[in-house]
Amino acid sequence: MKALLAAALLTTVAAIPAFAQAPVPPGSADSAAAPAAGPRARPKLIVAISVDQFSADLFAQYRNRFTDGLARLQHGVVFPSGYQSHAATETCPGHSTILTGMRPARTGIIANTWIDQRVGRPDKLVYCAEDERAPGSDHDKYQPSDFHLRVDTLGDMMKRADPATRVVAVAGKDRAAIMMGGHRTDQMWFWATNRFITLSSRNTAAVPAVVARANDAVGKLLAAPQAALPMPGYCKGLARPITVGTQTIGTGRFERAAGDVKSFRASPALDGAVFALAAGMIQDMKLGQGGSTDLIAIGASATDYVGHALGTQGSEMCIQMAQLDQTIGAFLDQLDEWGLDYEVALTADHGAHDMTERQQQRAMPMEEHASASNAAKLVGAAIGRDLGIAGPVLIGPESDVYVADSVPKARRAQVLAEARRRYLAMPQVAAAYTRDEIAATPFATTPPEAWTLLERARASYDADRSGDLMVLLRPRVTTIVNPAPFYVETHGSPWDYDRRVPILFWRKGMVGFEQPLSVETVDIAPTLAATIGLPVKGLDGRCLDLDPGVGDTCPR
Repeated sequence: MKALLAAALLTTVAAIPAFAQAPVPPGSADSAAAPAAGPRARPKLIVAISVDQFSADLFAQYRNRFTDGLARLQHGVVFPSGYQSHAATETCPGHSTILTGMRPARTGIIANTWIDQRVGRPDKLVYCAEDERAPGSDHDKYQPSDFHLRVDTLGDMMKRADPATRVVAVAGKDRAAIMMGGHRTDQMWFWATNRFITLSSRNTAAVPAVVARANDAVGKLLAAPQAALPMPGYCKGLARPITVGTQTIGTGRFERAAGDVKSFRASPALDGAVFALAAGMIQDMKLGQGGSTDLIAIGASATDYVGHALGTQGSEMCIQMAQLDQTIGAFLDQLDEWGLDYEVALTADHGAHDMTERQQQRAMPMEEHASASNAAKLVGAAIGRDLGIAGPVLIGPESDVYVADSVPKARRAQVLAEARRRYLAMPQVAAAYTRDEIAATPFATTPPEAWTLLERARASYDADRSGDLMVLLRPRVTTIVNPAPFYVETHGSPWDYDRRVPILFWRKGMVGFEQPLSVETVDIAPTLAATIGLPVKGLDGRCLDLDPGVGDTCPR
C-alpha cells in the first residue's frame, strides 16, 4: 500500500490528485546534481520534520530498507549521530530544542511535567504545554498554550525579520506543534483524541476549511474498522510474540476496531493524517509561493506511540518504519508536483530502546524495571518518619525531586542531604545532584557524547522549575515499574540510547555527504537560518556547513 492513508486522505483533505511519483533513486538528478556555480537562492519553504522517538539506533536499523521519502533524504546531508544532549530526554524538552537552537536550560522546558508548588492543585503538577493560570486547568485536562516556552523559535525569528513570512505547525501532539511552532504561528493544529484542534486562545477563530475537511475525513476513517496492514518481507523475522505484563504483542499489523481512537493514535494512520493536513495547509495557504520564505513544522508522533505501546523491535515498529517512509515520500512527491522550492530538515525529539522483557531475551539480561521504592513520595515518607517531620516531605515526577514547601525552612537542608544519601544508596541510581551542584556547573563545550552526567543535568536545569534534587537511574533501568497496555517501553534517561537521534537536511540539487561525528539538535535552527540569510545570535547551537567542498553555507 503506497503511503498508508496519504493518497486517499490527501485527496479528501486537500482536493489534490493521489500520489503517483516513484521514489527518487540513487544517482538521479535530484540526488547527485552538480554544485551551483554561485550562491543559491533562498528556499521558498522550510519543512522541519520531527519524528517522535526516531532514535539513531532505529534509523541505523532501517536506513537500508527505506525506498521512498527517507531514502530521498539520505541523498542530502546526513548526520547519523545527532544529539538531544540534555538529561531529560522527553518529548517536550526535545521538541523545544529543534527550532529554537537552545537547550532546555534556556527554553525553560525541562520535562513533560514538573512540580510548581505555587499552583493550587493537590498534586502540584504542571504540564509543559498548558497555561496553569487558566480557570479549571490541570496537567491532564488543560488548555494547550505556549505559555511556558521562554524563547523564540526559528519561525518567530523569521516573522520578526519579515512579517510577510507565514509559519504553520501541524503535529500528532500539542507539545510537538507548540514547541516547534513557537509564539507567532499563523496556524497551529494538533491531534486531540479524535480530531485536530488548535490553541485555546484561538478556539473562537473560524476553523479553516482544510482542517474541517481533515477532521471529517479522519472521522470517517475512525468510524470504520482497519484491516491488517501489509507486512514487508524483511519484517517477518521480527514477528515473534512476547508477553509483557498481561498482554502478548510483537506480531501485530495494526488491525483496529471501528471507533478505537487509541489504537488509531498508536499506528501509522496518525502520521498519514498529520502529513495530509500539512499538505493541505501548504496548498490552501499557498506556502512557498510568496515573496518571503515560509516555514511549516511537522510533528510525526506515531513512532513514539507505537514504541510506547508495542516496543521498537517487533513487527509493529517494522511496519511503522515502512509506512512512515512511504508517507513522507508521498508528501514530498506532492510538493514536487506543485513545483515548490523547499528545504527539509528531519530529526527527532529523543531516542529510546526496546522494552525490558524483549531486551532480556536478546542478550541483555541486565535490563530491569525501576523499583517502586524509588518514588519520591515513598522516600520522603521514610525520611519524615525517621526525622519526625510531618509529610509530605518529598514530591516529584521521575528524575526531578522537590522538597515539599511544608517542610520547615530550618530543616530543608537536612531533608535534602538525607534524600541524596538515600538515593545514592539505591542500587538502581547512578547519580543524585542537588540544585546547587547543577547550577554551579558550567555548560559543556565538549562534544555531547563526552559530557559528564552532571553536564547533561546542567543542560536540563532551570532554577525556577527544576527540582531540588535530580535523580538519574543507571543505564538500562526503565522508569516503567509495571508495564500496561499502551505503555511497555519509554525513554527520558541521560544515556545515549535516549539522546542520539539522526539529523538530515535535503534540498533538490543539494550535493550530499555524511558526517558521522556528533552534532546537536540545537544546531538545526542556526543552520536553517543561514540558508535563508537570517542573522541569529546568542543560541546554544552552531551553524552546520552543508557544502561538502570548499564552499561554506554558514555566515563568516
